[in-house]
Amino acid sequence: MDPNLHQKQGINHLNKVLDYAGFVGVDGKATVHLTHEDWHVVADTLFRMHTSKEMLPATIRDFRLRDDRRAIELCTDDFVITVEPF
Repeated sequence: MDPNLHQKQGINHLNKVLDYAGFVGVDGKATVHLTHEDWHVVADTLFRMHTSKEMLPATIRDFRLRDDRRAIELCTDDFVITVEPF
């Protein structure tokens, strides 16, 4: 199944978050901020659009919503990344 345009945008944002986490991560944790619009695209891609795990970046082991659904947490082998809107 090919991702639709919205999913492609979300996957692109996820790849950017993963790349940026390497620059801001400390002791296995990183916080990355996205615009509200971009954050919602990522949230839709992960939680509303039934995006298959195979479409997501391979380095993401797990993901969840946290902080009363105001942040996304991505787990990779290197970092636990908190993605927050600003």
